[in-house]
Amino acid sequence: MFGGQVVGQALYAAKETVPEERLVHSFHSYFLRPGDSKKPIIYDVETLRDGNSFSARRVAAIQNGKPIFYMTASFQAPEAGFEHQKTMPSAPAPDGLPSETQIAQSLAHLLPPVLKDKFICDRPLEVRPVKFHNPLKGHVAEPHRQVWIRANGSVPDDLRVHQYLLGYASDLNFLPVALQPHCIGFLEPGIQIATIDHSMWFHRPFNLNEWLLYSVESTSASSARGFVRGEFYTQDGVLVASTVQEGVMRNHN
Repeated sequence: MFGGQVVGQALYAAKETVPEERLVHSFHSYFLRPGDSKKPIIYDVETLRDGNSFSARRVAAIQNGKPIFYMTASFQAPEAGFEHQKTMPSAPAPDGLPSETQIAQSLAHLLPPVLKDKFICDRPLEVRPVKFHNPLKGHVAEPHRQVWIRANGSVPDDLRVHQYLLGYASDLNFLPVALQPHCIGFLEPGIQIATIDHSMWFHRPFNLNEWLLYSVESTSASSARGFVRGEFYTQDGVLVASTVQEGVMRNHN
C-alpha cells in the first residue's frame, strides 16, 4: 500500500473532528506495519486538545486489528503574523516535460507484470520530473530531485481537500532520492525501501489544480536508513509546504 494514501486518509479522518475554520498546519507520523491495499483500514481519531487557537488530534490506522500507522496532527484557524520564506530553487517550467505516466508507458516492456498496471494506469496526480531517474536501473547522481505536481482533474474549491491530496503527494519521489548517490534504482532486485516516519508542515494556501514544484534532497544515509526533506513551491515562488522523511534502505544482494 502506498504510504501517501494512508497519510491523506488519516488527515481527512482527523479533520472531520475539528472545527471547520481550523486547517491542518503540521503532522508527524510513523509507519508501523505494511498495509494491504485489498483490505479495509479503520481510522480511529483521538482528541488531544481543543484550545483557543489550535486543535490536536491523534489518528491510528488499524488493519486486521493491529495499528499500521500513527499520526499526530495540529490544526489552526487562519491568523496574521510575521512572514518570510526560503527562495524557490531554479527549475525549468513543467510545460513540455513528459509525465511519469508517459515515461512509464515507454518503458512498459521492461516492467514486471506485477508493476506494469500500477505505473501506467491513470493516477490522481500528474507528475512531471525535471530529470528522469530510472527506478529499474540507477545511475550515480547527486541526492537532489525536482518534480512538478498537479491534480489530474479538477479538485473542489476546498483547501482541506487540497491539503489531503498534497499529503498524498508528499510521499512521491521522496525516499528514493537517498539512493541516487549509490547508483541504485528502488525497483532493482534485492532493494528494500520503506518509510519509517513522515512529517509535513503546511505554510500557506495553495491550489493543486495548478502546478507545484516538489524540490527534494537527501542530506544523510546511515545505519540502513535514508533521510530526505522536501519543499513545495507554486510556479511564482511561494513556499506552501515542507516535508521530512526517514526510511529503511537495504540492499539484500
